[in-house]
Amino acid sequence: MEFDLPDRPEVLDRRVQRSRSALLSAAVRLVGERGTTAVSATELAEAADVSRRVLYLHFGSRDGVLVAAAAELVTLELLPRLPKDLEEAPTALAVARHFAEHRPFYRAMLTGSCAHAAIRTVVGVFSPYRAASARKLFGDLDERTAGEVADFLTGGTAMALNEWLVNGPDLLDPGEFAARLLRIQSLLTSVHHNRPRTHTEDSE
Repeated sequence: MEFDLPDRPEVLDRRVQRSRSALLSAAVRLVGERGTTAVSATELAEAADVSRRVLYLHFGSRDGVLVAAAAELVTLELLPRLPKDLEEAPTALAVARHFAEHRPFYRAMLTGSCAHAAIRTVVGVFSPYRAASARKLFGDLDERTAGEVADFLTGGTAMALNEWLVNGPDLLDPGEFAARLLRIQSLLTSVHHNRPRTHTEDSE
């Protein structure tokens, strides 16, 4: 089973695309270097060599730039690294390595003023993968159940990732974190496959 990357918005004007890309890159760089989201719209605009008007035109606010930058970073650098068949071990390791590599940026985002919006947006980037991952772990689930299981697993993973990035040791070990996620997944799937069938399931 293979999955394509989510479509990115069409931007017809190359100057607009360059301005957007410059702002997003500036956000990742400045937030990562400073370890805080306390970066002003003026500083972002100056670092991207665009006007504040351009920033507000495309993103609406300073926080809008920061949240979009997090989503862009995941889309461009993490999603292409995920195995097409979503094999558990390589997927977990790719996720852990990406977030560890960009820890200063993500830790600042997770502890800053736009943390909630950033988490929701980044989780949304994974939406094409989430239900497929749930079915891969638990078998042939209907659409509603697959979505609910995916939301539950994604929420738990996001919380574990948040704790690891924010409060983990100075030198993160992506292999250890990936192994931790795989242990939890293995436990959940073993419980699921070994549980007794209900009367409703037997009658289906």
